[in-house]
Amino acid sequence: MLSTFIFFFMEGTTISDLMINEQIRDKEVRLIGENGEQLGIMSVRDAMKLAEDAELDLVKIAPAAKPPVCKIVDYGKYKYEQVRREKEAKKKQKVIEIKEIRLSPNIDTNDLNTKINAARKFLTKGDRVKVTLRFRGREMAHMNSSKHILDDFAESLSDISVVEKAPKVEGRSMTMFLTEKR
Repeated sequence: MLSTFIFFFMEGTTISDLMINEQIRDKEVRLIGENGEQLGIMSVRDAMKLAEDAELDLVKIAPAAKPPVCKIVDYGKYKYEQVRREKEAKKKQKVIEIKEIRLSPNIDTNDLNTKINAARKFLTKGDRVKVTLRFRGREMAHMNSSKHILDDFAESLSDISVVEKAPKVEGRSMTMFLTEKR
């Protein structure tokens, strides 16, 4: 059952970089049988003959090796299992998002508490929190005296978070990053 060049598409990317059957142009390859046993180093012609006898495909699985490693498998089934393994690996990944909370220098206590509770919720979910203190107009003249707002913010969340990046002035704003305590 010789397969021709098959493409599998997964979210826009092609997962067919493997060479199969006649596409393999090397003189010698290290061959692995259909049951996983080592068959040794042989010419591609001999490896193709063994694959045809088993009615399977010859797939180059490690092209960078010296000599390249080929395996006798059912190509369609092999590609299906590879795509399934990639999907499983993707499911197990934890994506850490950065949530931003914006403050102003003249924020009231209750408003600050609301923002702190929102940050607490984000941190317990495992996200990073970027706290931005934005300055407008004449507020720019009092940047240094407003740093205590970010310090108070970090202090009120110190039970569940750690300051990853200390407050830093960037243009018209002062930013700080918080992450969950480990």
